[in-house]
Amino acid sequence: MNAALTERLVYVARAARDAGHGKRGAIYDAACAELGMSRATLLRRLKEVSVTDKRKKRADAGRSALTRDEAALISATLREATRKNGKRLYSIADAVETLRANGFISAGRTDETTGEFFPLSEDAISRALRNYGLHPEQLDAPAPYTEVASLHPNHVWQIDASLCTLYYLSNGHKGLQVMDSAKFYKNKPANLARIASDRVWSYEITDHASGWIYVEYVTGAESGENLCSVLINAMQERGGADVLHGVPKILYLDPGSANTAGMTKNMCRSLGIDLIAHKPHNARATGQVEKARDIIERKLEPGLKFRPVHSLEELNALAAKWRSHFNATAVHSRHGKTRTDIWLKITAEQLKKAPSVEVCRELAVAAPELRKVTPKLRVSFRGTEFDVSTVPGVLVGEKLMITRNPWRSDVAQVVLTGEDGHETFFLVEEEMNDAIGDITARYAPLTESLKKRMAELQSGIQTWCEAHRDELTGNGKVKFANLTTGEVQWRNRPPSVSIRGADNVIELLRRLGLERFIRVKEEINKDAILNEKEAVKNIPGISIKSDIEDFSIIPFEQDVQ
Repeated sequence: MNAALTERLVYVARAARDAGHGKRGAIYDAACAELGMSRATLLRRLKEVSVTDKRKKRADAGRSALTRDEAALISATLREATRKNGKRLYSIADAVETLRANGFISAGRTDETTGEFFPLSEDAISRALRNYGLHPEQLDAPAPYTEVASLHPNHVWQIDASLCTLYYLSNGHKGLQVMDSAKFYKNKPANLARIASDRVWSYEITDHASGWIYVEYVTGAESGENLCSVLINAMQERGGADVLHGVPKILYLDPGSANTAGMTKNMCRSLGIDLIAHKPHNARATGQVEKARDIIERKLEPGLKFRPVHSLEELNALAAKWRSHFNATAVHSRHGKTRTDIWLKITAEQLKKAPSVEVCRELAVAAPELRKVTPKLRVSFRGTEFDVSTVPGVLVGEKLMITRNPWRSDVAQVVLTGEDGHETFFLVEEEMNDAIGDITARYAPLTESLKKRMAELQSGIQTWCEAHRDELTGNGKVKFANLTTGEVQWRNRPPSVSIRGADNVIELLRRLGLERFIRVKEEINKDAILNEKEAVKNIPGISIKSDIEDFSIIPFEQDVQ
């Protein structure tokens, strides 16, 4: 309303308020003719510019002839007659009429004086349903929710799988084809079944803090294998503008069987990822990754109609180019910057590098194993002993859950469950004796090559020295020569006897009467003395020692032969 109209309406409202009983109608009629509006419009405009007293509340306000049980029955009928898409097949009037006709409700009042029945109107029933909190619009209202915030990039990732409108051609031609809506829809299930195994799935991953979108396409179905493969690829450092990588602290997903499969749990447990699945039928919890699918459908996949794709590898190459460009250029409405700019704010402490693809795949199929603690407080795992003496509450004979450490081969992880029910890892070191053996084995090829080289050099030196022996020894006056960096010597070995097959030689010497060449050794049987201590206790030179404790320090060492 303009200022002139407002001023005129204020004047009319004041005149009507000051007019006597029965005179307001004439004022309203004159104003309608002057302003060119109907009586209803005039009264509505007057209400906007005037102050009126609050209407007195009725004594029976909020009360209804419709009982709560009847309201609940009407509400249940309306809910059951509603499709999943929200289309309501029954109106309130239809539901009330049907229930009345079948004698389930009365939905009205009876005059006690005349006995006349007055049915409640549709509006009265609708108001009663709202007063009871049973109106379908109230029941269909979404549940309240709380916004969550991630602390930094790679703090929370969301992942989801979507069935695309792409499928592989199976008619002799190669490539991917966009599904034609005229051929593939609900009324032609045979066509959908024919290409079911050739459909292409996409996995979307979003970094919650920055909104960075990672997309990768797979074939087959939504499975634990496909999810692990995509997650492993996303965690790898790919270089260039495709910046998203590293191990997230939390992975948030829907509670589908593929997402909570053993492979997924194994890998996340080993990498220290907290795997959280939201409640069923609560897709809004992973709304960011659902929105990512919408962005991909509107900005990437429409172009596939105009650019033929001949293989899944080519499709993923296009997806990599698209996500690198989109995340680096599109400004996010939440933080007002590009997704790449925000992700690059990650610090070195927050960026946890992922192990290689091969190690990640091994972690996915290798569940933690139970290992028994030995009296030395060690456990055997993957052919190596690990010291678990530092594990809190460890006991000899109990079993610990052990898994490999993705980043260090000389360390294993003990899986512990905290008071809050969450799993934590305790790192245990490889037993040092085994480490020495590993070092020896690691350098064995180098040692062998050095020993071979030493033998060659020694043979060469000996050959030269033999050729110059007279010069070096003063024509045999000495049997050594000082070569400044070392000394060479010639030494005659004393005569020695070599025996092969000692038992046969002894028997033959006895047959030939040559027992003098056989040495018989007499010695005291100490084990027999320990068994009969009392018999020898008074013999000089024999004493029994017992209850003696030795303390020794035994360093680990390894000789290279």
